[in-house]
Amino acid sequence: MAKSTKTKKNKKKTKKRESKQRFKMSRFLFKMAALLVITFALWIGWCIVTLPDIDEAVSKTRQPSTMIIAENGNEIYNFGSVYSEVITLDELPPYVADAIISTEDRRFYSHFGFDIISFTRAMLVNLWHRRYVQGASTITQQVAKNLFLTSNKTIKRKVQELLLAFWLEHKFTKEQILTLYINRVYLGAGTYGIEAASQKYFQKSSRDLNLLEAAVIAGMLKAPSRYNPAAGEKRSRERAAVVLDNMVKNDKISDSQRQNALNMRLGPEQVYTVRGGRHFADWVYNDVNSYIGERDNDIYVATTLDQTLQQKAEKILQDSIASARKRNVTDGAVVVLDKNGAIKAMVGGVNYNKSQFNRAVQALRQPGSSFKPFIYITALEQGFYPDDVVNDTPINIRGWKPENFDKQVHGEVTLRNALRLSLNLAAVNLSSAVGRGNVIKYARRMGITTPIDNNPSMALGTSEVKIIDMAVAYASIANGGYAVWPYAIEEVYTKDGYQLYMRTPDEPNRILDERTVENITSMLEDVIRSGTGKRAKVPFFAAGKTGTSQDYRDAWFVGFTDKYIAAVWVGNDDNTPMQGVTGGGLPADIWKKIMVEAERI
Repeated sequence: MAKSTKTKKNKKKTKKRESKQRFKMSRFLFKMAALLVITFALWIGWCIVTLPDIDEAVSKTRQPSTMIIAENGNEIYNFGSVYSEVITLDELPPYVADAIISTEDRRFYSHFGFDIISFTRAMLVNLWHRRYVQGASTITQQVAKNLFLTSNKTIKRKVQELLLAFWLEHKFTKEQILTLYINRVYLGAGTYGIEAASQKYFQKSSRDLNLLEAAVIAGMLKAPSRYNPAAGEKRSRERAAVVLDNMVKNDKISDSQRQNALNMRLGPEQVYTVRGGRHFADWVYNDVNSYIGERDNDIYVATTLDQTLQQKAEKILQDSIASARKRNVTDGAVVVLDKNGAIKAMVGGVNYNKSQFNRAVQALRQPGSSFKPFIYITALEQGFYPDDVVNDTPINIRGWKPENFDKQVHGEVTLRNALRLSLNLAAVNLSSAVGRGNVIKYARRMGITTPIDNNPSMALGTSEVKIIDMAVAYASIANGGYAVWPYAIEEVYTKDGYQLYMRTPDEPNRILDERTVENITSMLEDVIRSGTGKRAKVPFFAAGKTGTSQDYRDAWFVGFTDKYIAAVWVGNDDNTPMQGVTGGGLPADIWKKIMVEAERI
C-alpha cells in the first residue's frame, strides 16, 4: 500500500514537471512567435518608412533626348530617353487598352492591386519548374515599380511594390492607373510611353493605331528590347499574334477580327533610316551642348551627313579591309567633306560594335607623304613654280639617311615630278630651302591642329595628325585657297519647333594665293594621272596624294574632286606594320570607289 502511494506521488511529480516543461516550451514558442511578428511588423514598418517620396517620384526628371538627324531628315541615332505627350485612354481606340489588359492583367478591373489568382498560379508554375518562369505583377504593381522603385528583384522591393500598389488603388481610379501605365512604360529603343513608341515605330500618333499595331505595342511589354519592330518585325508580329489570341480568349475581339488584324500594315510605307553613322552621331552628340549649353528639353540636331554616301563609304571600307586581312590590315577611317567644310560622311572604324573609338577624329597617325603638299605649297607661296628644279640627292644629317621608295637617286627634278613620284630626298631638301618653320605655319593655317616637330624628318610626314585634319587641309586647296572649319551641325531645335541654333556661313578667309592653288592642284592632278596615285584615277577631275609611313604602319590617300574632299587611312590600332600596303594601293582603291559613288549621288 505504501509502495502504491509512493508510485502515485512520483507520477504526480512527473506530470507536474512535464506540465512545467510544456508551459515553458509554450511560453518560449509564444515569445518566439511574438518576436517574429514584431520583427516582421518592424520590417514592414521599415519598408513603409523607406518608401520613396511619392510626390517627388511622380514629378521626377529624366535625361533629355538628343536625336541626330541626317541632311534628308532621317534619324541617325537617338541619345537619351524619348517621352512624348501624355495620352489619355479616351483618346485611344478601345482595342488598345483591351490588348494591354488581355495580355498583361486580365483581372485588372476586378482586383485591388494584387491578383491572388495569378500570384498562386505563377508560384505553382515556378515551384514545378524549380526556377522563375512566370510573373504575376498586376498593371498597378508595374506602375508602382516604374514610377517609384528600381528594377532590383529583392524581397524589400516586392513588398514596397505591393504597398505602393495598394496606395495607388486607393488614390486613383482604374482609368487613371492605366493612363499612368501607358504613358510611362518602357517600350524599347529608348522610348517611354505609347505615344513615343507609336511615333517611333509607326510614324503616327497612338490615336491612329490599327488593331495590329495595338497588339504589337501590347506584345512589347513582355520584353521591349526583344519584341519591338526595330529589333525585328517578324518576331514582333509573332508576339502580336499571341496578343490577338489573348484578346479573342478575353472576348474583346472576334476570330475574324483577329484574322483581319494579322494582315494589316505596320505603319506607313517603310521609312528609310540611316544604318550606321554611329561614330558620327557620337561625335555630334558630344559637341552639341557647346552650341546651346546645358538644357532639360528634348532636341533634334539637323546635320550635314549624306545618308547614302555614309552607307556607301561604310560598306566600301568594311569590304576593302575584309579583303586585306591577309596583309595584316584590320581597320581604317574615312572623312568626306564638301568645299565649305560640311561633313558628308564619317567612318570612324570598320565595326562600331567592337570599338567605339572614332579613328576619323581621335586617332593620331603619321601621314607619310600625304604631308608633302604642305612643303610644295610653301615653296609656291614663296615664288617657286612647278617646273623649277629641286635636288633629289643623298642626305646625311647626323647619321639620318633617308631614302626614296625606289631606293634610287634622281638628281635634279622639277617640283612637279618630285611630288608626282613622291621623292623623299627632294622633299627634305625643299623643306630646308623654304624653311621648316614656314612649312609648319602653312600646315597649321590649312587645318592641322596637332603638334608638328620642327626636324628634317618632318618633311616625310613623321609627326602624327588627325584624319579629319588632313581632309580639312586639302579642302582649302579644293575650294580655291580659303580656310575651312569642319562642321556637322546645321540646326538645333526642340520638339515643338523652337530653334535653338542655326549655323551661319563663315566669312571667307583667303589663306593661299590663287596662283598657288592653281599650281598645287595641277601637280596633285598629275599624282593621280601618272604618279603614285594612279589607282585613284576616276573618269572625272581628281587630284590627291598618297602617303605611307615607315614600315607600312599607316597608308593614306587624301584628295578631292569638283564636289568633295576625302581622306582615307588604313592601318592597325596597335601600330603593327601591314604587309606592303602603301597609300597608292588599298587607300587609293577605297578613295576611288567612294568618289565614284559620291559622283552618282
